[in-house]
Amino acid sequence: MGNQQSSKKIVVIGGSGLIGGKLVSRLQGLGHDVLAASPSTGVNSVTGEGLAGALAGASVVVDVVNSPSFEEKAVLEFFEKSGRNLLAAEAAAGVGHHVALSIVGTERLADNGYFRAKLAQEKLIKESKIPYTILRATQFFEFVGAIGEAAAEGQTIRLSPALFQPIASDDVVAALADVALGAPVNGTVEVGGPEKISLDECVRRFFSARKDTRKIVPDVHARYFGSELNDLSLTAGAGARLGTVRFDEWLGRSVHSA
Repeated sequence: MGNQQSSKKIVVIGGSGLIGGKLVSRLQGLGHDVLAASPSTGVNSVTGEGLAGALAGASVVVDVVNSPSFEEKAVLEFFEKSGRNLLAAEAAAGVGHHVALSIVGTERLADNGYFRAKLAQEKLIKESKIPYTILRATQFFEFVGAIGEAAAEGQTIRLSPALFQPIASDDVVAALADVALGAPVNGTVEVGGPEKISLDECVRRFFSARKDTRKIVPDVHARYFGSELNDLSLTAGAGARLGTVRFDEWLGRSVHSA
Protein backbone atom coordinates (compact mmCIF):
# COMPACT_ATOMS: atom_id res chain seq x y z
CA MET A 1 0.00 0.00 0.00
CA GLY A 2 2.58 2.54 -1.11
CA ASN A 3 0.06 5.32 -1.52
CA GLN A 4 -0.52 5.33 2.23
CA GLN A 5 3.15 6.06 2.98
CA SER A 6 3.06 9.66 1.75
CA SER A 7 0.66 11.95 3.55
CA LYS A 8 -1.93 13.68 1.38
CA LYS A 9 -4.14 16.65 2.14
CA ILE A 10 -7.67 15.34 1.76
CA VAL A 11 -10.76 17.50 2.12
CA VAL A 12 -14.00 15.76 3.09
CA ILE A 13 -17.02 17.83 2.06
CA GLY A 14 -19.86 16.90 4.42
CA GLY A 15 -17.26 15.95 7.00
CA SER A 16 -19.62 16.16 9.97
CA GLY A 17 -22.27 13.66 8.75
CA LEU A 18 -22.62 9.90 9.42
CA ILE A 19 -20.22 8.90 6.65
CA GLY A 20 -18.08 12.04 6.63
CA GLY A 21 -17.24 11.91 10.32
CA LYS A 22 -16.18 8.25 10.15
CA LEU A 23 -14.18 8.86 6.96
CA VAL A 24 -12.27 11.78 8.49
CA SER A 25 -11.31 9.60 11.49
CA ARG A 26 -10.22 6.70 9.30
CA LEU A 27 -8.05 8.83 7.00
CA GLN A 28 -6.50 10.69 9.95
CA GLY A 29 -5.72 7.31 11.52
CA LEU A 30 -3.77 6.44 8.36
CA GLY A 31 -1.65 9.56 8.83
CA HIS A 32 -3.22 11.92 6.31
CA ASP A 33 -3.87 15.64 6.67
CA VAL A 34 -7.68 15.70 6.60
CA LEU A 35 -9.95 18.71 6.66
CA ALA A 36 -13.58 18.10 7.67
CA ALA A 37 -15.45 20.72 5.66
CA SER A 38 -19.06 21.59 6.45
CA PRO A 39 -21.12 24.72 7.14
CA SER A 40 -20.27 24.28 10.85
CA THR A 41 -16.57 24.72 9.97
CA GLY A 42 -17.26 27.68 7.67
CA VAL A 43 -17.28 25.78 4.38
CA ASN A 44 -20.50 25.75 2.37
CA SER A 45 -20.47 24.10 -1.04
CA VAL A 46 -23.90 25.50 -1.97
CA THR A 47 -22.99 29.17 -1.38
CA GLY A 48 -19.28 28.64 -2.12
CA GLU A 49 -18.32 30.15 1.25
CA GLY A 50 -14.86 29.02 2.42
CA LEU A 51 -14.23 26.63 -0.47
CA ALA A 52 -11.12 28.30 -1.90
CA GLY A 53 -9.36 28.36 1.47
CA ALA A 54 -10.37 24.79 2.35
CA LEU A 55 -9.15 23.38 -0.96
CA ALA A 56 -5.77 25.16 -1.02
CA GLY A 57 -3.06 22.50 -1.31
CA ALA A 58 -5.55 19.61 -1.37
CA SER A 59 -4.75 16.63 -3.60
CA VAL A 60 -8.04 14.81 -3.03
CA VAL A 61 -11.59 15.97 -2.35
CA VAL A 62 -14.22 13.50 -1.13
CA ASP A 63 -17.80 14.73 -1.49
CA VAL A 64 -20.24 13.01 0.86
CA VAL A 65 -22.47 16.04 1.41
CA ASN A 66 -26.22 15.43 1.52
CA SER A 67 -29.17 17.69 0.84
CA PRO A 68 -31.04 18.94 3.92
CA SER A 69 -34.28 18.80 1.90
CA PHE A 70 -35.67 15.88 -0.09
CA GLU A 71 -38.23 18.03 -1.92
CA GLU A 72 -37.74 17.46 -5.65
CA LYS A 73 -36.82 20.99 -6.76
CA ALA A 74 -34.76 21.78 -3.66
CA VAL A 75 -32.68 18.60 -3.84
CA LEU A 76 -31.85 19.08 -7.53
CA GLU A 77 -30.84 22.69 -6.90
CA PHE A 78 -28.71 21.61 -3.94
CA PHE A 79 -26.68 18.97 -5.81
CA GLU A 80 -26.30 21.10 -8.94
CA LYS A 81 -25.15 24.23 -7.07
CA SER A 82 -22.92 22.28 -4.70
CA GLY A 83 -21.44 20.22 -7.55
CA ARG A 84 -20.72 23.22 -9.77
CA ASN A 85 -19.13 25.27 -6.96
CA LEU A 86 -17.04 22.37 -5.76
CA LEU A 87 -15.73 21.36 -9.19
CA ALA A 88 -14.90 24.99 -10.09
CA ALA A 89 -13.03 25.48 -6.79
CA GLU A 90 -11.18 22.17 -7.30
CA ALA A 91 -10.13 23.20 -10.83
CA ALA A 92 -8.81 26.51 -9.45
CA ALA A 93 -6.92 24.73 -6.63
CA GLY A 94 -5.45 22.03 -8.90
CA VAL A 95 -7.09 19.11 -7.06
CA GLY A 96 -6.02 15.81 -8.65
CA HIS A 97 -8.87 13.48 -7.62
CA HIS A 98 -12.56 14.14 -7.00
CA VAL A 99 -14.31 11.31 -5.14
CA ALA A 100 -18.10 11.33 -4.82
CA LEU A 101 -20.44 9.02 -2.94
CA SER A 102 -23.54 8.10 -4.91
CA ILE A 103 -26.21 5.38 -4.86
CA VAL A 104 -26.42 1.99 -6.57
CA GLY A 105 -29.40 1.88 -8.94
CA THR A 106 -29.73 5.65 -9.32
CA GLU A 107 -30.61 5.41 -13.02
CA ARG A 108 -33.09 2.58 -12.31
CA LEU A 109 -35.02 4.69 -9.75
CA ALA A 110 -35.59 7.79 -11.87
CA ASP A 111 -39.23 8.14 -10.68
CA ASN A 112 -37.77 9.75 -7.56
CA GLY A 113 -36.50 13.34 -7.50
CA TYR A 114 -33.66 12.53 -5.09
CA PHE A 115 -32.20 9.88 -7.39
CA ARG A 116 -32.59 12.19 -10.40
CA ALA A 117 -30.63 14.83 -8.48
CA LYS A 118 -27.84 12.35 -7.75
CA LEU A 119 -27.71 11.50 -11.48
CA ALA A 120 -27.38 15.23 -12.25
CA GLN A 121 -24.50 15.41 -9.74
CA GLU A 122 -22.77 12.44 -11.42
CA LYS A 123 -23.19 14.09 -14.84
CA LEU A 124 -21.47 17.29 -13.66
CA ILE A 125 -18.53 15.23 -12.36
CA LYS A 126 -18.17 13.28 -15.60
CA GLU A 127 -18.29 16.48 -17.69
CA SER A 128 -15.66 18.28 -15.59
CA LYS A 129 -11.95 18.06 -16.39
CA ILE A 130 -11.00 16.80 -12.93
CA PRO A 131 -9.93 13.14 -12.60
CA TYR A 132 -12.65 11.40 -10.60
CA THR A 133 -14.04 8.25 -9.04
CA ILE A 134 -17.75 7.85 -8.27
CA LEU A 135 -18.40 5.26 -5.56
CA ARG A 136 -21.98 4.02 -5.67
CA ALA A 137 -23.10 2.27 -2.49
CA THR A 138 -26.23 0.28 -1.75
CA GLN A 139 -28.57 1.43 1.04
CA PHE A 140 -27.08 1.64 4.54
CA PHE A 141 -28.18 -0.64 7.40
CA GLU A 142 -28.71 2.56 9.40
CA PHE A 143 -31.66 3.54 7.18
CA VAL A 144 -33.57 0.23 7.13
CA GLY A 145 -35.86 1.40 9.94
CA ALA A 146 -36.68 4.63 8.10
CA ILE A 147 -37.62 2.64 4.97
CA GLY A 148 -40.13 0.69 7.07
CA GLU A 149 -41.51 3.83 8.70
CA ALA A 150 -41.94 5.53 5.30
CA ALA A 151 -44.16 2.65 4.15
CA ALA A 152 -46.19 2.35 7.36
CA GLU A 153 -49.99 2.65 7.29
CA GLY A 154 -51.35 2.04 10.76
CA GLN A 155 -50.27 -1.42 11.93
CA THR A 156 -49.35 -2.58 8.40
CA ILE A 157 -46.20 -1.96 6.40
CA ARG A 158 -46.35 -3.00 2.72
CA LEU A 159 -42.93 -3.55 1.18
CA SER A 160 -41.55 -5.01 -2.01
CA PRO A 161 -40.08 -8.53 -1.73
CA ALA A 162 -37.40 -7.52 -4.29
CA LEU A 163 -33.81 -8.31 -3.41
CA PHE A 164 -32.00 -5.74 -1.29
CA GLN A 165 -28.27 -5.62 -0.51
CA PRO A 166 -27.81 -3.20 2.38
CA ILE A 167 -24.37 -2.33 3.74
CA ALA A 168 -22.86 -1.17 7.03
CA SER A 169 -21.80 2.48 6.95
CA ASP A 170 -18.38 1.35 8.24
CA ASP A 171 -17.94 -0.78 5.11
CA VAL A 172 -18.88 2.21 2.91
CA VAL A 173 -16.29 4.31 4.75
CA ALA A 174 -13.61 1.63 4.23
CA ALA A 175 -14.37 1.59 0.50
CA LEU A 176 -14.34 5.40 0.29
CA ALA A 177 -10.97 5.57 2.06
CA ASP A 178 -9.45 3.05 -0.37
CA VAL A 179 -10.86 4.94 -3.36
CA ALA A 180 -9.59 8.28 -2.01
CA LEU A 181 -6.07 6.91 -1.54
CA GLY A 182 -6.03 5.16 -4.91
CA ALA A 183 -5.66 6.52 -8.43
CA PRO A 184 -8.75 8.04 -10.09
CA VAL A 185 -10.59 5.49 -12.24
CA ASN A 186 -12.48 8.18 -14.22
CA GLY A 187 -15.53 6.00 -13.85
CA THR A 188 -17.88 4.40 -11.36
CA VAL A 189 -17.24 1.61 -8.85
CA GLU A 190 -19.90 -0.08 -6.73
CA VAL A 191 -19.96 -1.40 -3.20
CA GLY A 192 -22.73 -3.49 -1.64
CA GLY A 193 -23.44 -5.56 1.43
CA PRO A 194 -22.17 -9.15 1.72
CA GLU A 195 -25.61 -10.72 1.23
CA LYS A 196 -28.83 -10.18 -0.70
CA ILE A 197 -32.09 -10.39 1.21
CA SER A 198 -35.63 -9.39 0.25
CA LEU A 199 -36.51 -5.87 1.33
CA ASP A 200 -39.60 -6.93 3.27
CA GLU A 201 -37.63 -9.61 5.17
CA CYS A 202 -34.84 -7.16 6.00
CA VAL A 203 -37.28 -4.65 7.52
CA ARG A 204 -39.15 -7.51 9.27
CA ARG A 205 -35.91 -8.56 11.02
CA PHE A 206 -35.19 -4.97 12.01
CA PHE A 207 -38.65 -4.41 13.53
CA SER A 208 -38.64 -7.83 15.21
CA ALA A 209 -35.29 -7.08 16.87
CA ARG A 210 -36.83 -3.92 18.27
CA LYS A 211 -39.95 -5.76 19.49
CA ASP A 212 -42.08 -3.78 17.03
CA THR A 213 -45.24 -5.82 16.34
CA ARG A 214 -46.45 -4.11 13.17
CA LYS A 215 -47.14 -6.50 10.32
CA ILE A 216 -44.80 -6.44 7.30
CA VAL A 217 -46.70 -7.48 4.15
CA PRO A 218 -44.87 -8.37 0.92
CA ASP A 219 -46.37 -6.56 -2.09
CA VAL A 220 -44.67 -6.61 -5.50
CA HIS A 221 -46.36 -3.29 -6.36
CA ALA A 222 -45.28 -1.51 -3.16
CA ARG A 223 -43.20 1.49 -4.14
CA TYR A 224 -39.76 2.33 -2.82
CA PHE A 225 -39.66 6.13 -2.70
CA GLY A 226 -41.85 6.27 -5.81
CA SER A 227 -40.50 3.34 -7.82
CA GLU A 228 -41.65 -0.27 -8.19
CA LEU A 229 -38.70 -2.61 -7.69
CA ASN A 230 -37.27 -5.74 -9.25
CA ASP A 231 -34.33 -7.84 -8.07
CA LEU A 232 -31.82 -5.61 -9.89
CA SER A 233 -33.13 -2.25 -8.66
CA LEU A 234 -31.26 -2.08 -5.34
CA THR A 235 -28.48 -4.64 -5.79
CA ALA A 236 -24.89 -4.07 -6.86
CA GLY A 237 -23.68 -5.34 -10.23
CA ALA A 238 -21.13 -8.03 -11.05
CA GLY A 239 -17.63 -7.13 -9.88
CA ALA A 240 -18.79 -4.86 -7.05
CA ARG A 241 -16.75 -4.63 -3.88
CA LEU A 242 -18.58 -6.31 -0.99
CA GLY A 243 -18.67 -5.25 2.63
CA THR A 244 -17.86 -7.70 5.43
CA VAL A 245 -20.49 -6.90 8.09
CA ARG A 246 -23.65 -8.97 7.80
CA PHE A 247 -27.04 -7.42 8.58
CA ASP A 248 -27.88 -9.74 11.51
CA GLU A 249 -24.47 -9.08 13.07
CA TRP A 250 -25.00 -5.29 12.81
CA LEU A 251 -28.57 -5.63 14.08
CA GLY A 252 -27.43 -7.53 17.16
CA ARG A 253 -24.90 -4.81 17.97
CA SER A 254 -27.30 -1.93 17.27
CA VAL A 255 -30.07 -3.41 19.46
CA HIS A 256 -27.64 -3.74 22.39
CA SER A 257 -26.41 -0.18 21.96
CA ALA A 258 -29.91 1.32 21.42
